[in-house]
Amino acid sequence: MKEKIYKNSPLFVQELLITLFNIIAYKERYSGKYKELLTKFKRNENLNLEELKEIQKNRFSDFLKYAIKNSKYYKNYPMVELENIEELPIISKEDLRSNINDFFTVSKKDGVVSKTGGTTGKSLEILFTKEGNNERFAYLDYFRGKFGYELGKKTAWFSGKDLLTPKDISNNIFWKTDHKHNVRYYSTFHIKDDYLEFYVKNLLDYKPEYLSGFPSTMLEIAKYGLNKGYQLPKGIVKAIFPTAESITFEMRQIIEKFFNSKMYNQYSSSEGAPFIIECEKGNLHMDLQTGVFEILDEENKLSDSGRLVITSFFTQGTPLIRYDIGDRIIMDNETVCNCGNHNPIVKEILGRIDDYIYSPQNGKINLGNISNTLKDTNGIIKFQVIQDNLDSIVIKLVIDKDVYNRKVESKFIQNWRDRVGSKMNIDLLLVDDIPVEKSGKYRMVKNNIKHLL
Repeated sequence: MKEKIYKNSPLFVQELLITLFNIIAYKERYSGKYKELLTKFKRNENLNLEELKEIQKNRFSDFLKYAIKNSKYYKNYPMVELENIEELPIISKEDLRSNINDFFTVSKKDGVVSKTGGTTGKSLEILFTKEGNNERFAYLDYFRGKFGYELGKKTAWFSGKDLLTPKDISNNIFWKTDHKHNVRYYSTFHIKDDYLEFYVKNLLDYKPEYLSGFPSTMLEIAKYGLNKGYQLPKGIVKAIFPTAESITFEMRQIIEKFFNSKMYNQYSSSEGAPFIIECEKGNLHMDLQTGVFEILDEENKLSDSGRLVITSFFTQGTPLIRYDIGDRIIMDNETVCNCGNHNPIVKEILGRIDDYIYSPQNGKINLGNISNTLKDTNGIIKFQVIQDNLDSIVIKLVIDKDVYNRKVESKFIQNWRDRVGSKMNIDLLLVDDIPVEKSGKYRMVKNNIKHLL
């Protein structure tokens, strides 16, 4: 009903509704202990490594004790010190999905709901406590604030918000603006050559100070702009904050060249993973005060390169202790950074594959938007989308037969229609399992027509 009212309203009412939604969201986000937590992160930013490890050790003990006391899933866990964390079991995404209600320490009414598809194609609904949610956003604002960002500064946002109507598209309008908070939301569902000119010209006119969102969308805009001889003047954009997807060196070069600004990466997740942030020197720092990072090899032994298992101190509502998040990390034990941040340095974050589906009607549908097709659905354990033809896709689904139904299926298909348009053929195929690749990695997207594009 809310979506129908929004879609049928005139532009000024739509933008008013977006602003009202943000006012409510920001009130929740910046309430409680937000300012105190933001001050804490600013105060701790120059602590030495031993001081950071001591904070991590104490926070781990408090967090494990809280989980044992408040979460049904952890009630029989032993109380161990951080140096003995390997005595605790590793939790898979399937463990979390299958037992999700046992993990919760708060009700949906008292918590903050985060709905995520995740780039591994498995549906999850996570609950945060209000203080845990405040701490996540305090840390994000601490990170972005290091480069001058604060709420109210003019920002271009490229995320999976479905805000456009057919009338907008016919009028070549691919954005909506929250005028109170100076945020312009650009659609990431309509990235094709026919439309990119309008994105580029509007960005040149809007002159945002900051950019945030899917780097794959920024990349397509940047490539088009540079090919047509456009470039934002130097000094307009102060910083670029990519989210949800991996960044290659080549992507960074093109995006930074068109927008004439530096990109600063950060790693977390909708589940609430601890943070890895990029400093002004271009190094990625693994922040020990936000959680525990274990890099494990195939035998579950600590390594400088391997899969990432996390314990996140933000996730009191759905405690994550030794959670296999599905990404891979390579550490850098040689670089010494003089930025003032003494946290360990990460050489590379792997695992979030930059892949897409191509719609002749709407253009490239990136990995972030594909993973979001699981939002507001239940009973889909995981999926894989395969494109062998320009005008059709096949989606393999592994379902929970006790939960999945026609209503869920209809919502899932509608989520896909919002992204690929009305003309593309969508075939759903229920399967018992979706095997991993020979490399051992799971692929949510298999695009077999890139050579045609």
